[in-house]
Amino acid sequence: MPVPHDLLADLHTSADAFQALVDNNHDLHRLHKEYNAKDKEVVAAEGNGTNDEAVNRLRRERLLIKDKIERIVHPPKA
Repeated sequence: MPVPHDLLADLHTSADAFQALVDNNHDLHRLHKEYNAKDKEVVAAEGNGTNDEAVNRLRRERLLIKDKIERIVHPPKA
């Protein structure tokens, strides 16, 4: 059975620390909502027999959102 992806584990951050960032950053808040919605799409597609190409497309879209979130949570060092 498909399960939601653990974003906080990927970001190596706690729920409290992430929530503090979300509360203070409108873009991060929006991206987090987008990520959760896309993750639900991925889980549904994995569970209902959607073809592999479509599932992989959804996973790539989710990854792109996660990458944007990661750049906010862990900005590149100059």
